[in-house]
Amino acid sequence: MIQRFADWLVYGVFGMSAETHAGSAVNFFFYDSIKILLLLFLISIVMGIVNAYFPIDELRRCLAARKLYGVQYLLASLFGAVTPFCSCSSIPLFIGFVKGGIPLGVTLAFLITSPLVNEVAVAMFLGSFGLRATMIYVVSGILLGTAGGFLLGRFELERYLSPWVRRLQTQSETESEAWAERRTPFADRFPVIVRDAWGVVRSVLPYVLAGIGVGAAMHGYVPEGFFEQYMSKDNWFAVPLAVICAVPMYANAAGIVPVIQVFVAKGIPLGTAVAFMMGVVGLSLPEAAMLKKVMTWRLIGIFFAVMTSFFILSGYVFNMLL
Repeated sequence: MIQRFADWLVYGVFGMSAETHAGSAVNFFFYDSIKILLLLFLISIVMGIVNAYFPIDELRRCLAARKLYGVQYLLASLFGAVTPFCSCSSIPLFIGFVKGGIPLGVTLAFLITSPLVNEVAVAMFLGSFGLRATMIYVVSGILLGTAGGFLLGRFELERYLSPWVRRLQTQSETESEAWAERRTPFADRFPVIVRDAWGVVRSVLPYVLAGIGVGAAMHGYVPEGFFEQYMSKDNWFAVPLAVICAVPMYANAAGIVPVIQVFVAKGIPLGTAVAFMMGVVGLSLPEAAMLKKVMTWRLIGIFFAVMTSFFILSGYVFNMLL
């Protein structure tokens, strides 16, 4: 429905052509803006209900318990694998998790895996590259999320969250305790939850629009054939170059799989193509722009540096296995 509305608005009302770079970029901008803002609003409402009525302190203690020996990172990564979100669409859940007091490393494990692995991309990957390559891709994506979340969690980076998020955390804990004590009926609590959710949307709106605007420009204007020229199997530096070139891009896994198939058909090694895919869906400048609302630039830099290294390593490993 959102895509049909974007098509009607851009190609019908605005009279732009779907065959032009500008038409493609503007269509992408309206579609993703509406989708992500709606998702952010709905998820903020859900997380508001959870924070008010679910014993979040028990969940937080469970996920932070040392006796789990890292299982909490795997669980978060598995949860990310079953949520069909791109990197920017995952951020509303990231905000909700951090607001609810879930440890940052566990939350980052979800943020890493969610855009990398989802059922649509897996189905397309299976049809394009076969069962063995698909299984390696899925397992590697989940392991990347688990290992990345665990490693980043060891750095104790909570101090690099933005003041806005820390205020949300404090406000959430205070409100949850107050409402629990008063046992307010849901009918009275729900309008407050909706108002708070709308406040979250308004707070991040400039970052969402700026991020999607960058992604739309990249989506519409990256020249065809640009990447194939530099990612051939003869270049030993092709894998890191593929990941570095992918970071400014923005697309979900389902949208990039057909591009990867073309890359492989033109002789680019599958591992190099997958590393490029991971860079596109797992890291992006639009994602960085949106994360700026919840993280300081230092934390964003650490997150991007660690994940870029992981994606490059995965590309080399993938090339060795296939």
